[in-house]
Amino acid sequence: MTEHRGTVAWALFKTAVFTLVVPGSVGVLIPRWVLVDTGGSYSVPTIAWRWIGLFPLIAGACFYFECAWDFAVTGLGTPAPIDMPRKLVVKGLYRFVRNPMYVGVAWFVAGQAIVFGSIPVVIYIAGVWLCFHLFVMIHEEPTLRRKFGAEYEEYCRRVPRWLPRF
Repeated sequence: MTEHRGTVAWALFKTAVFTLVVPGSVGVLIPRWVLVDTGGSYSVPTIAWRWIGLFPLIAGACFYFECAWDFAVTGLGTPAPIDMPRKLVVKGLYRFVRNPMYVGVAWFVAGQAIVFGSIPVVIYIAGVWLCFHLFVMIHEEPTLRRKFGAEYEEYCRRVPRWLPRF
């Protein structure tokens, strides 16, 4: 039991470091650079739009952190491709879509685009989404198929990649 707790604690620590570096850059640092380099907003959003933008911003952050927690605690790994979970994570948001962590980051950045009224941030998130999709198709799914085999194949049959089925 103590070994498991140590493993979870270490996975949480590595997840925190990864989160600061990768999602921190993609979701916070680069959008800020885009805003500064393009002079900020292209239109000053109304107060209503700013409040509306808070929904995807907060939901996206919550999605990411819940998924990162599940990776560390349930999967005993991290979101980092070089330190994937040891166990396939199919609980929480992973019951609805196979890639909720990417969805969370995309929503977080989309929320910023709405809050700041920034078309360049919208263009940035479109590029990020394309990169996410290509990474999932070219690297992540083949790797998970090799690592988890039939268990992952069954999961793919039940759960869609990006858009949940209700």
